[in-house]
Amino acid sequence: MSEITFDQTGDFVAVNAARAWLEKHGYSYGPMCMDMPIGILKGSWAIAKWRNLTAKERKQLDGQLISKDFREGPVILQLKDPATDEEIKAGNRIKQGAKS
Repeated sequence: MSEITFDQTGDFVAVNAARAWLEKHGYSYGPMCMDMPIGILKGSWAIAKWRNLTAKERKQLDGQLISKDFREGPVILQLKDPATDEEIKAGNRIKQGAKS
């Protein structure tokens, strides 16, 4: 698993940076649902809000965005598969092999 932390400051700046990173690297993301995680899938997908995903669907995700406060950040991008060298260079701070 890889984790990338987006810790930019300002209203929704960190989550918007994470979304831009995801789009640049070919991922789709679901909508915000309060402080619940945001689901991520590789490719072009429509993803439901976290609360509307079944346990099976959550397990099928390629990752998730998590935060205690999406408005102020920081936002952590967790990917099941390790990030590539290119993705590592594009991220803010990355931890390879992070545990979920």
